[in-house]
Amino acid sequence: MAQRLRTDWILFSTVIFMVLFGATMIYSASSVVADIRMGSSYYFAVRQLIWIAVAVPLMMYLKKVNYRRLQTPAVAFTAMGIVIILLVAVYFADPRQHRWIRFGPFGGLQPSEFAKPALALFLAYFIALRARAINSRYTLLPAIFALAIVTFAVVVADLGTAIVLVGTAGVVFFVAGLETRYIMLAGVAGVLLACVAIAAKPYRLVRVITYNQKVRDFVEKHDSTGWIHAQMRKSITARDTNYQQEQAKIAVGSGGPVGVGLMQGRQKLFYLPEAHTDTIYAVVGEEFGLFGSAGVLLGFIVILWRGIRATLYIPDEFGRYLALGITTMLIIQAFFNMSVVLGMVPTKGIPLPMISFGGSSLLVTLASLGILLNVSEHAG
Repeated sequence: MAQRLRTDWILFSTVIFMVLFGATMIYSASSVVADIRMGSSYYFAVRQLIWIAVAVPLMMYLKKVNYRRLQTPAVAFTAMGIVIILLVAVYFADPRQHRWIRFGPFGGLQPSEFAKPALALFLAYFIALRARAINSRYTLLPAIFALAIVTFAVVVADLGTAIVLVGTAGVVFFVAGLETRYIMLAGVAGVLLACVAIAAKPYRLVRVITYNQKVRDFVEKHDSTGWIHAQMRKSITARDTNYQQEQAKIAVGSGGPVGVGLMQGRQKLFYLPEAHTDTIYAVVGEEFGLFGSAGVLLGFIVILWRGIRATLYIPDEFGRYLALGITTMLIIQAFFNMSVVLGMVPTKGIPLPMISFGGSSLLVTLASLGILLNVSEHAG
């Protein structure tokens, strides 16, 4: 007799609540700006609802189909191959920003978003296949090669997503039993590559250096050749690099314990850039206060809890690393976004899963959560 599975209602209800709350906040954060710029206050909210109508059925489908059917080389390598093709195509489709493949008035897709679940799926398949030889060069070299290709293709235009990819891979390999020497070597390599990626883009360099006074003082003292300052001057944001983060802090601080009320926030009215996307957590803080901000944080903590539970209780290694990879991917991205808004790390645009406006982000997030729900239900 086939095993009867029970829905993980804690995880499922948390996801649905956060999606609906996100749609509400998108309308609140964008209505005035959308009315002035787009001619309709519902412009962004309606588009998000359309994506929800597509993403939720996909989540339910992936929740229902046994996750073990994904444990094939055809699925793992095809997913990676498609993502790499899309990442190459976006350089030609969007020669300026290298981020979007657009479809006219219907919006577009952001290929870097699809790299996250593709990498999580590939790592789960590959590490489960090579679990007993995780520290072998025949395991590490192919995995590093695949990670390097995807990360390099992403980092040119999207450092935040690249950090999520590398962080996810690092956690999965650590749990799989990667030796300390390899972890330390990977850590050093990751820091060096991050420095190169930051130095390659003037606006990234400006954000990092101007974020902390000690860093600014160090650069002033040791930039004898003037190269760093020359790079910084190439950025069009050099004079106002902290504006977004300062406005986000004002929004969060204005909310106090309980907030000013839904739709009543002021910072979103042309003060706070990207209020309905990257900095929507600041709007939550202003309109719902400390309790609302903590509620969103609690939602991600619940997802972390259920993801760890699935990782610990699922009987097979593929399911274990798949749940771990998806959970890590979502939590790193969420905590990164909230840390930027709260001024804990330098400014970097990255969406808050399920809350920020964005079709590609929502589609990828709910598809990933559908798989996580599937694993969680099989974990008992």
